[in-house]
Amino acid sequence: MHLTQFLKRAVHQRPEAIATVFGQRRRTYAVLGERVARLAAALAALGVCKGDRVGILALNSDRYIEAIQAVFWAGGAINPCNTRWSARELAYSFNDSGTEVLLIDDAHLALLPALKSDSPNLRAVIYVGDEAVPDGLHSLEALIEANAPMADAMAGDEDLAAVFYTGGTTGFPKGVMLSHRSMVGGMLNRMALGYPVGPVYLHAAPVFHLAGALGIFWQMMAAGTSVLIPTFTPKAFMEVVQREGVTDTLLVPTMIQMILDAPERPAYDMSSLRFLIYGASPIGEGLLDRVAQMWPDVALMQGYGMTECAGPVTYLPPEFHTLEGRKRNKLRSAGRAGAMAEVKIVDPQRNEVPRGVVGEIAIRGMSNMLGYWNKPQETAHTLQDGWIYSGDGAYMDEEGFVFIVDRVKDMIVTGGENVYSAEVESALSRHPAVAICAVIGIPSDRWGEQVHAIVVLRQSARVNEDELIQHCKGLIANYKCPRSIEFRESLPLTGVGKILKAELRRPFWEGITRNVN
Repeated sequence: MHLTQFLKRAVHQRPEAIATVFGQRRRTYAVLGERVARLAAALAALGVCKGDRVGILALNSDRYIEAIQAVFWAGGAINPCNTRWSARELAYSFNDSGTEVLLIDDAHLALLPALKSDSPNLRAVIYVGDEAVPDGLHSLEALIEANAPMADAMAGDEDLAAVFYTGGTTGFPKGVMLSHRSMVGGMLNRMALGYPVGPVYLHAAPVFHLAGALGIFWQMMAAGTSVLIPTFTPKAFMEVVQREGVTDTLLVPTMIQMILDAPERPAYDMSSLRFLIYGASPIGEGLLDRVAQMWPDVALMQGYGMTECAGPVTYLPPEFHTLEGRKRNKLRSAGRAGAMAEVKIVDPQRNEVPRGVVGEIAIRGMSNMLGYWNKPQETAHTLQDGWIYSGDGAYMDEEGFVFIVDRVKDMIVTGGENVYSAEVESALSRHPAVAICAVIGIPSDRWGEQVHAIVVLRQSARVNEDELIQHCKGLIANYKCPRSIEFRESLPLTGVGKILKAELRRPFWEGITRNVN
């Protein structure tokens, strides 16, 4: 299984079909294939060998797709960088994974001096923007022009394809190692269910996320057109849907809400849309009703998964989102296992529990990760006997539908982004006024959950909420920073001094049956 196979098939069968659209640029599969093979040759000339990690720090664009495919073509593995991370967080991922080559765009050039300073092994930087090439950087276009196409290195199967960094429960991000086989499995979990993608797919979610990246491969497998916008705004989304006749897309419910609430929405024709996958959080029935009014012909499908499983492993198909389908009471579920996945619910001893009993979601299948980069102990804890233990609490009904009820891990999902409380607590604790703190997720109508900090100050110390939030912004990405902070004299602790986060969460979630919003 080679992730380059889908591009080669599309080039052979639909060479003149439009492969990518970005702004005014439109490239056919024949052109895309040629550029990928030339860029791969350039990467090889820069020393990229089989399994070597190549970072991509850029907003969505056609060049992002070219970079991903070229790295695979050269036999390397991608390190898709979170565009919202600070230079400190990015440098950690480069140093941890041994990333030596980086592709960077205009939006992130300001970070480059700090990245070079903190990432001593970063030996080559390729500029993928549209302005003048900065001094000391290689030009992507010049590299493509200067190198003849190389033969596919044919990396595949269990060869490393990607290291996707996620939040870390210890305060440091973890590099999830995915093989070619893993990522093909992630693609097939949806495709083999009988829900193929349509001819024009809009990448509105960031493609550095696994779910966003999957959209690239889904569309390439179908030899369809990938339309990209740099970042999501309701206006940009609506303009592109109307202009390009977009048929398929992936959004998180927060994005859907923003589109529905956009004052200029009636001015745009979005009738071409036919299929919408949403994830990161369930969709409320009120929001679903509004979607049905705006897009009566759009089929909705929810996906639940994790980076460790190369994307969604359960799906709630369109028929359960219709008015008739809702009568089956499955809308609050995350659906059933995909075609290449097996899901069970286990107790703390990791024995399967009866249907209807809450436990931890465990996943086994073709899409499972190889492990965490340089973290054997965490790998051994999460991946056992072929099963990935998710840390998410749920129960399964008699028909195999999974209903998520809580998180075992201290993770917060806010606006579709994963935030681990330990990372935020680590940042807060570096302020000299903070004695102890706890970070939890609390309900938010806009974001699903919002990051909330509870802080105990050192004796005689003085600091206000805004000062602590600004302090965090200098250390971690903005979306990870607390949106609200309360100050207390003490925190509830167990007998061994562990903070009782369940007790802290309880007042915020009273009356809400699902403790993940």
